[in-house]
Amino acid sequence: MRFLISNDDGYFAPGLAALAATLGRHGEVVVVAPERDRSGASNSLTLDRPLTLRQAANGFHYVNGTPTDCVHLAVTGWLDFRPDMIFSGINHGANMGDDTIYSGTVAAATEGYLLGIPSVAVSLCGKSGQNFATACHVVDGLVERFRARPFGAPVLLNVNVPDIPLPALAGVTTTRLGRRHHAEPVIEARNPRGEAVYWVGAVGAAQDAGEGTDFWATANNLASVTPLSIDLTAYPQLDGVKAWLQP
Repeated sequence: MRFLISNDDGYFAPGLAALAATLGRHGEVVVVAPERDRSGASNSLTLDRPLTLRQAANGFHYVNGTPTDCVHLAVTGWLDFRPDMIFSGINHGANMGDDTIYSGTVAAATEGYLLGIPSVAVSLCGKSGQNFATACHVVDGLVERFRARPFGAPVLLNVNVPDIPLPALAGVTTTRLGRRHHAEPVIEARNPRGEAVYWVGAVGAAQDAGEGTDFWATANNLASVTPLSIDLTAYPQLDGVKAWLQP
């Protein structure tokens, strides 16, 4: 198999190296990742300047753009083959619930999906970053399943793995996205010139974290696998909006 890998933590991130080593046991791996941390970049494309692609000493390639730029550049012009799968990660930190809207990790996988390639975003849920091996074990299982039973159409999977030792992992389960409360307020500070600057506040606590959600799964030592859809249409509101627009 042939894999394209990207992330949003940057080409130097330990999770990216762990993912590349894991997928390297299954086939050919090409890494195209951002040159710096682009967490929260979402699905943005760089349209106001050209992009450059360079190669690091470890063989990874890096781009002066967003995670979406990396996948788009690789698939639509730079690679001389079409990947069998695209993986994004392993992110240092969770991407669950509403976080997926902002996540550069999920965005890189989304771009692969939009280009017609089965794509998987993988995140390690914890601040310590001590158990990337657990996430790699989950990735191994996903690749083996894909090889044995490939999907008939492109799929976009969002995977979150608790940051725990592998023996503590209770399994892998299919989930839906949970929901968070509103984020905490921005934090005001002063720069050396005395001007007001603002830091984006912390994410809110989980609001919908019931059984079956990604929040519930990881809290119960399960790896969460959520299939994502890109159609943002609010179908239940179509008739209401149609009537509202009538003169």
